[in-house]
Amino acid sequence: MSDVRKLAKQLAALGYGSRKEMAIAIRDGRVTGDGDALRIDGEPLDPPAGMILMLNKPAGFTCSHSDQGRLVYDLMPARFQKRDPKVSSVGRLDADTTGLLLFTDDGALLHRLISPKSSIEKTYDAHLARPLEGHEAALFASGTLVLRGEDKPCLPAQLDVTGERTARLTLNEGRYHQVRRMFAAAGNHVETLHRSRFGPLTLGDLPDGAWRLLEPAEVAALRA
Repeated sequence: MSDVRKLAKQLAALGYGSRKEMAIAIRDGRVTGDGDALRIDGEPLDPPAGMILMLNKPAGFTCSHSDQGRLVYDLMPARFQKRDPKVSSVGRLDADTTGLLLFTDDGALLHRLISPKSSIEKTYDAHLARPLEGHEAALFASGTLVLRGEDKPCLPAQLDVTGERTARLTLNEGRYHQVRRMFAAAGNHVETLHRSRFGPLTLGDLPDGAWRLLEPAEVAALRA
């Protein structure tokens, strides 16, 4: 395989266009540099397979490749969905929940991170419809709370009260709408919900709706 065809295949796998389009781009001088310093149209290439990124998800966006309406993938470059393999979210946040959401094209890593066996801690900040009554922390920590429609109790979770109607909940499960259902079981209703931490990662100063690639040290911590 010629160098041009090999590079065109590499660029196509990263989602920049078809092999034919990339061969033309190379011949037109749009691809410069060599090795790890390749650029296209003056911009560094996206990372190869194994890319992991963080998004600060706004409200109103759905974690789906195909649903109607606003999708989280609309907040990222379209080429990410043309990668082979394409980028997918690590688990989901419902449309009304904001905050830290990870994406990767590494299928094995994705499945490991969402597996119940991983027991990765996630932290959520909740604003509630009614004042906390004082029994919630003990209930959530007990390991005996059974959600409606289920028969297996939730694992113990830590609740930190941050205000009359606000609280921070840390858990290491990922059941369907779990935080909202836990507070409903405690007699309250979650008005807004924000995920601020996933394992060793926090959003830091990442703006609402923005994304960034993880730093090498963050990738290592997540994979560990």
